[in-house]
Amino acid sequence: MIPIRDSIRSRRFPVVNITIIAINVAVFLYQSTLGPRDLQLFFMRHGVIPVQFTLLPRFLLAGRIEVVTHLLGTLGSAMFLHGGFLHLAGNMLYLWVFGDNVEDRLGHLRYLVFYLVTGSLATMAHILSAPGSTVPLIGASGAIAGVLGAYFISFPRSRVMALVPLFFFLHVAEVPAVVFLAFWFILQLIYGIGSLAPGSADMVAWWAHVGGFAAGVLLMRMMRPPRRTYHRPGQWEGDGDGSGGTGGIPVYPAGRRRYFD
Repeated sequence: MIPIRDSIRSRRFPVVNITIIAINVAVFLYQSTLGPRDLQLFFMRHGVIPVQFTLLPRFLLAGRIEVVTHLLGTLGSAMFLHGGFLHLAGNMLYLWVFGDNVEDRLGHLRYLVFYLVTGSLATMAHILSAPGSTVPLIGASGAIAGVLGAYFISFPRSRVMALVPLFFFLHVAEVPAVVFLAFWFILQLIYGIGSLAPGSADMVAWWAHVGGFAAGVLLMRMMRPPRRTYHRPGQWEGDGDGSGGTGGIPVYPAGRRRYFD
């Protein structure tokens, strides 16, 4: 399924989400100016190479602080690299559809921290799944999986307009967000388990997706603002996640309730 838009509109401009998208596009445009050899070197230097992280204790004991600093820095830089236009476009589409609402819920600065932390945790999940890999990990999908996990628990009443493949044709359908995202997560888990089979040559970091989604769920529970409960007309009751109160309904006089979930 390919998301087109969701049913929730942000109450504030998603400046961080749009900035992240813009940086990803700018980096990709820069990559496009590099020749094949320079591009590969660029990925090797700024992507995450799992086997190098297994050597971190050795570098620390040897006092190679500059190497340790560089490796830890790649946890961030790898999130902004992409292997091709379709890789970039797919990631940015998901971030565009779901990221603005998570930013709206967390606030600008906390959303930025959330994005970088979940992306790093997603990368660590990939490293644990393939510690001996010498292939650089690149892409924003781990961090975006964290955004999807946060959206999954924050907006259970939302709906997603999506392109759904049926009998070799794409149909536009409105799908509950919990169904859309649960289906997405289950697919990543199935493919992730399959990638652990001996001799598997799968080049997709499925466990980064699984780890990012799980990290997003847990971190969102820790970071999201506390529920606001007021009872005077025009003020908020509940936090909009369907877990209590009126689920994000401003309490107006009878007959004037409006949903902002």
